[in-house]
Amino acid sequence: MKPLEGKVAVVAGATRGAGRGIARMLGEAGATVYCTGRSSRLQANTSSHHHAGRPETIEESAEMVDAAGGRGIAVRVDHAEEKEVAGLFRRVKREQKRLDILVNVITGRPVKAWGPFWKSDVADGLDQLAGWLGPHAITIKHAAPLLIAGRSGLVVEIVEQHTLGHHGQAWFDFFEVALKRLAYVAAEELAPHGVAAVAITPGFMRTEEILEQFKVTEANWRDAVNDPAPKSYGWAGSETPCFIGRAIVALASDPEVMRKSGGLYSSWELSEEYGFTDVDGERPHFWRYCEKEFPHLTNGRPATGRIWAVTAQP
Repeated sequence: MKPLEGKVAVVAGATRGAGRGIARMLGEAGATVYCTGRSSRLQANTSSHHHAGRPETIEESAEMVDAAGGRGIAVRVDHAEEKEVAGLFRRVKREQKRLDILVNVITGRPVKAWGPFWKSDVADGLDQLAGWLGPHAITIKHAAPLLIAGRSGLVVEIVEQHTLGHHGQAWFDFFEVALKRLAYVAAEELAPHGVAAVAITPGFMRTEEILEQFKVTEANWRDAVNDPAPKSYGWAGSETPCFIGRAIVALASDPEVMRKSGGLYSSWELSEEYGFTDVDGERPHFWRYCEKEFPHLTNGRPATGRIWAVTAQP
């Protein structure tokens, strides 16, 4: 039997990138996966958020879940609209009678201006903070009753960085730290009900958009490792979006996952602990690669993240 056979997952933001890779790997493990997002074959994403106008759709992601061995269900949802999110989880309850895994990969709009905090537009920054944090909070809120009813389950926030280090721009920093903290708050409040919550960061991912930008495919991505732009990003140490998907499968399959609840982890750290590889058989470790090639970025920080202790337990 596959490790997640009979389990039900919602991947909020499954259209492309990490969300699509996560959905595929949950499918590979046998799960039924609701793939949500704004980009559908039936209705395009015309928002001002990341990736509007890209060709990928939630229906394609659901088909990839099927092809991987699971069951994919595409549902167009704008996670900033609470009525749509509430409707999604009513549908999951009606159709599946359960929810075991929620993964939040929802993106907001890109940062308009990089620079010091004292030169930033505060009103715009607050709008950006709300635009990222709000959909994640709304989605956990409406998923929680189903998870609690099952007395088990896993909530995952996908974030950048495995530490609480600065993210390079004040408002970007605020919403990324807020998402990490949201996972911790969820861990505290869901622990008495047997539900775990964690935050996980991938390394540098070979997403559809990045492969396109560097003019390569997944089959020949190594051809670009010495090109100036890819090299400066750390392309040689990159991973597929499926790597973090396998990290989530490992956690969701772990009967002792509550011990991890409240933590902030990385794809590479979980790979070393659980022994899974990327889909190409490699085991990339982006932080170790950065320590060697970009030591100014790591700044002596450890390869493993910070873990908060969860005070409440089931």
